[in-house]
Amino acid sequence: MALAAITAFLPEAIGWRQDFHAHPELGFDLPRTSARVADLLRSFGCDQVVTGLGRSGVVAVIHGRGPGRGIGLRADMDALPIHEATGLRHASTMPGQMHACGHDGHTAIGLVAAKYLAGTRAFNGRAVMIFQPAEEDGGGARAMLADGLIDRFGIDEVYALHNIPGLAVGAFATRPGPIMAAADMFRITLTGRGGHAAQPHQALDTTMIAGHVLVALQTVVARNIDPLKPAVLTVSTVATDSSGACVIPQTVVLTGTTRSFEVAVQDVLESRLRSVAQGVAQAHGGQAEVWYLRDAPATVNAVEQTGYAVAVAEAISSQGSRLADPVMVAEDFSEMLNARPGAFMFIGNGDSALLHHPGYEFNDAAIPYGAAWLAGMVAARG
Repeated sequence: MALAAITAFLPEAIGWRQDFHAHPELGFDLPRTSARVADLLRSFGCDQVVTGLGRSGVVAVIHGRGPGRGIGLRADMDALPIHEATGLRHASTMPGQMHACGHDGHTAIGLVAAKYLAGTRAFNGRAVMIFQPAEEDGGGARAMLADGLIDRFGIDEVYALHNIPGLAVGAFATRPGPIMAAADMFRITLTGRGGHAAQPHQALDTTMIAGHVLVALQTVVARNIDPLKPAVLTVSTVATDSSGACVIPQTVVLTGTTRSFEVAVQDVLESRLRSVAQGVAQAHGGQAEVWYLRDAPATVNAVEQTGYAVAVAEAISSQGSRLADPVMVAEDFSEMLNARPGAFMFIGNGDSALLHHPGYEFNDAAIPYGAAWLAGMVAARG
């Protein structure tokens, strides 16, 4: 059974994972991580290893025993700009950077799957191992696609996974259709007239305008979106051009994100955000400049391919696969799912700190389950 054979790789996989964890890199700037991944893939005997795809992505091709489909298996490699607080022996050696989302574990899972597939060749078609940069910042999947990922490597279907704290190790969860939201980003630059805080009548208080804009934006979801259609609008940062207690700033910048599952809802969120910000600012005599980016589309699992993904998960673990609730977090693997049918799977990380928390640690016991599922998708669909 694949799980038993793959579990034999766990000691060296833990070494890879902890090495990645100790040396986290951000966004597209992954020279050490990409080089280490490529070297390991070559050592496994992969038929082709390509570096620099999407700036710093790595792709390996493994041929099976006969003709068949090209099955893409994606693992993300980048870390987060968070200062680690785990106290582990293999904690980050890079101040202000850590693997707080488990991409070190995902990379190790992809490597174990590649080693197993290259060593056994017990499948038809081709396994295309995709190691992606810049999932956290967004843009990594889009960059790899722009460099010809799909056509160059003949990918017919794509699959990926992500660990989830609170779900037992060995358990899987997914759903057909929308599983993660689209992520849009915005920045609102408010301009008034700076001055002395003790003489507000001679200035135009931009901080006060920002407060009204922030509160008014909360009506967009509450009063413009169908209550049966999920949507989120969050203002996450407020920054002024002065830190002085006696200064009315000239400008205030609000940044945040919106989340939704449908393009029609995205349209309303963007339109109303612009109208509300500009209208409220003008009502108080100020101005609002709005920058809005549709960053990553919703992650939508193909119904047929989700069925295969569930069947493989249930063959691996006695805990099987459960129906996942849609979540408002986002994942740019959605870009690949828009290019080819496939599915995204959650795997259990056990009782750990939450994702993006400074105390988070990937659970190495999840590596064999994730690698067996990736390898199983190639055997099932190749």
